[in-house]
Amino acid sequence: MREKLCNCGCGVSRRAFVIGATCAAALGAAPARARAVLASSRAEDERLMRLAVEEAKKGDFPFGAVIVREGGVAASGRNMGIRTNDPTAHGEMVAIRNFCATRPASELKGATIYTTGEPCPMCMSAILWSGFGRMVYAASIEQLATRIGQIMMRSEAVAEAAPFETIEITGGVLAGEALALFK
Repeated sequence: MREKLCNCGCGVSRRAFVIGATCAAALGAAPARARAVLASSRAEDERLMRLAVEEAKKGDFPFGAVIVREGGVAASGRNMGIRTNDPTAHGEMVAIRNFCATRPASELKGATIYTTGEPCPMCMSAILWSGFGRMVYAASIEQLATRIGQIMMRSEAVAEAAPFETIEITGGVLAGEALALFK
């Protein structure tokens, strides 16, 4: 017999939700809430995503990212896993490392990252730990899975597991252009 899921769509069984809420209430705390805020695209999103697409064209795999802070591009990165022999050198990770090479990591707080593919769990976790206020992606995990192997976990699911941070997520910006990079 399958357990019934909570009505909020979080994927937690009703029993686990009730137990968690009861324990939280007994401790005087509110249960953790989802921290991903899904949002519509903004006027500048296509222009900035095009910069990420240009980075992706230079990558070992066609993934690129651009970090925007205070209206300007602060860093960029592309997938460099093969040339650096580093399986963590995804576009987002390289962009974060490039930013931190010249500026304090604390300046990532509230910044926006544009990425040509919805971040994998590793990259999304790094985005959350960095304190980005917004993440904009082109192709979704599901779309990317038609071209390349993917860990099938949405960025919203990773964000919802991180109640310490809130991030605005916008998806689908220039998805067709990002997917066209896969030959």
